[in-house]
Amino acid sequence: MNAQILPVTSADIDAAARVLAPFAVRTPLLSPPVLSERMGTRVFLKPEMLQRTGSFKFRGAFNKMSSIPPEKRGGGVVAFSSGNHAQGVAHAAQILGMQATIVMPSDAPLSKRERTKAFGAEVVLYDRDREDREAIANGIAEKRGATLVRPYDDPLVIAGQGTVGREICEDMAALGVAPDIVIAPASGGGLVAGVATAIKARYPQAMVMSGEPEAFDDHARSLRAGRREPHASKGRTICDALMASIPGEITFAINSRLLAQGLTASDAEVGTAVGFAFRELKLVVEPGGAVGLAALMAGRIDISGKNVVIVLSGGNVDADMFSRLIN
Repeated sequence: MNAQILPVTSADIDAAARVLAPFAVRTPLLSPPVLSERMGTRVFLKPEMLQRTGSFKFRGAFNKMSSIPPEKRGGGVVAFSSGNHAQGVAHAAQILGMQATIVMPSDAPLSKRERTKAFGAEVVLYDRDREDREAIANGIAEKRGATLVRPYDDPLVIAGQGTVGREICEDMAALGVAPDIVIAPASGGGLVAGVATAIKARYPQAMVMSGEPEAFDDHARSLRAGRREPHASKGRTICDALMASIPGEITFAINSRLLAQGLTASDAEVGTAVGFAFRELKLVVEPGGAVGLAALMAGRIDISGKNVVIVLSGGNVDADMFSRLIN
């Protein structure tokens, strides 16, 4: 495999790490005994709910936005997101002194909408079923001369998310152990693409897998087919952050080369994982952030004798939903 032909390289991730070092939180790598004992093998967790804005999304947003030349920052930035990318962009804009406008679905969790506004961003709501969020965002960007910050299909965004994998590699090396299986949630695929790029550069034997809600399995379908395929669901999932209809073009160019397979978990299994994380690990994980843990706990893969790393991608969950899930 020639990594140089891929859209993002480990060198790009190293560069992103240097940009992010003064601003992003270096989240720890945890190995809770209660989880490893339950699974019968050593399990590590990367808790990105401890990142700024409560998810990994700050990493990619800040890396992308810091690359905008000063003379082009006056028009601000525009993004479309159900919540986590929205907050990452809004907070990065706040730090960089830029105006942010975020196009969000009207059914996005209230907590995510309010927190996005709290970072100083303008929120424009749209109907997820009837309107095209990208078209709305493009229209605003063109009118205002703003820069569009895509949620996943951008090499600088992917490189920023890849710092999650880079930190995993460094922390595993410090412990003297190698990852055998790494699972990260996937919506458009930017996080798992960045993580896979970083992991495979240092540990080429490791198997990196995407995690998705059962009915929103476009990555699993696409990886099996060898081409981008949409999922068939017309409904909803409690994993509101993982509802993209099809993998990104750039992300799938990476993921089709580097991922071993795609895993899924049902909403019920995700709810069980969220409750377990709260009760046993004392961690608040949003449903979309827990899908990898859910797939692990549901026995979707053979983990016997393997070191398993699970990325918990965020913790931005409405209090009412969280209460229902943990009870």
